[in-house]
Amino acid sequence: MNNAKLWLVVSPTVGVPLFLGAVAVGSFAVHVAVLSNTTWVSDFLSGKPLGGGTASASLVAPDQNTAKASFSAANGQEVLITMPDGTTAVAVLKLPDVLASN
Repeated sequence: MNNAKLWLVVSPTVGVPLFLGAVAVGSFAVHVAVLSNTTWVSDFLSGKPLGGGTASASLVAPDQNTAKASFSAANGQEVLITMPDGTTAVAVLKLPDVLASN
């Protein structure tokens, strides 16, 4: 043990609980940060199915004068596409019948 002389200054009956308490407080702080900064962890812990939320993204071309489109997927299979002029379309995503193997 590198710091064996530490126990000559700090009693083990004080130092060990203090160290374990610091570890517990740090662990609690990390868990609070994860729960407050993510949405899927709280859904998982409450028993909700994962991926049940709405995914959304925006496609923007580098030039601002070109067309823009955005889409959102609610069920994972259907995609609602909104074009720049406000028209919408629904695209259905389908897996191929045969998947290529490596």
